[in-house]
Amino acid sequence: MSYSFEDLTVGLTEKTTNIVTEDDVHTFAGVTGDTNPVHLDADYAATTSFEKPIAHGMLAAGFISAAIGTKLPGAGCIYLEQSLKFRAPVFIGAEVTTTVTVKDLNERRRRATIETVCTVDGKKVVTGEALIMIP
Repeated sequence: MSYSFEDLTVGLTEKTTNIVTEDDVHTFAGVTGDTNPVHLDADYAATTSFEKPIAHGMLAAGFISAAIGTKLPGAGCIYLEQSLKFRAPVFIGAEVTTTVTVKDLNERRRRATIETVCTVDGKKVVTGEALIMIP
């Protein structure tokens, strides 16, 4: 689904759900070059406060990008800004629910401010805000 600017209202919300797999983490590392062992090496991760490998924070942020680009507002929108706060680790096997909500609309510039939240088991793991241009 895609929304035109005229269809958007403050409070409009869409959600997506993704399960983080070990393959996702390894693929993300391969694409980005972020081979930090906390993501890829169980023995190393066992020595950290997380005790097991964690997904890259930017992998979860990618779920936000997907929700914005495919759900709200959807096809054709252009990312202008994104703030992020990484609040808790995301472990392999976690089900991540991404919620994007229209927070503000600038009609003159055709821009939407979107609140972005990723949760795992109801706990916020990534929060932020995006500024999106709507064609």
